[in-house]
Amino acid sequence: MNQTLGLIGSGMIGGALARLAVAAGLDVVLSNSSGPEALSGLVAELGEHARAATPAEAARAGDLVVATIPLRAYEQLPAAALAGKTVIDTMNYYPERDGRFAELDAGTLTSSALVRRHLADSHVVKAFNNIDFRRLLTSARPSGAPDRSALPLAGDDAAAKARTARLLDVLGYDAVDIGALADSWRSEPGTPVYVQPYMAARPEGLSQEETQRWFFDTPGVPVPADRVRELTTTAVRGPAGGARAALA
Repeated sequence: MNQTLGLIGSGMIGGALARLAVAAGLDVVLSNSSGPEALSGLVAELGEHARAATPAEAARAGDLVVATIPLRAYEQLPAAALAGKTVIDTMNYYPERDGRFAELDAGTLTSSALVRRHLADSHVVKAFNNIDFRRLLTSARPSGAPDRSALPLAGDDAAAKARTARLLDVLGYDAVDIGALADSWRSEPGTPVYVQPYMAARPEGLSQEETQRWFFDTPGVPVPADRVRELTTTAVRGPAGGARAALA
């Protein structure tokens, strides 16, 4: 896969995806809201296949572009620069962080449909939103590995979903198509496939320091495609936003 991955947002999920992409031989263009100079450390770590840019530059440079910023800032995504692009939306709705969105609370839109409305000329695919950044990085496996995990994706454009599934494969994951953006709630916070299946059971009685060490040191649990399909098919839609997992 000789392509360039553009990243709008280079925090925990964005950083994990950048590391996986460079390891897989892709070029990466990173961006965030603080400017390219703020990414110098990560670029130096990633090496010659990575560079920092503005969000609009990352959007234009990417064959595929990942939007991985807080949902509250979705209108800052550069719609003109993303026109015609496949945009992979990793964003989740956390009301305690993002504030309230009436359409999401009412269930008339999913968060990805809200993003797609802003990016009307882009092909939006929901993916990478249901796994924590540490397991995303450490659970990647080559194609055919017996302990390979799968991740769900959703979108309205079949070709864009196929491109996203190919990226998942290159980065170390199988893909499970769970339907249109209207169905993407099946992988949102509070659903059975969100975060917990990929994590081992946390021991009780850990201190805050021990919990943090456990989080970073504990290997993920493989979640194969059949299990992802089962968890998403049997999901029942609850209140928008669900329950935010404590990830660190």
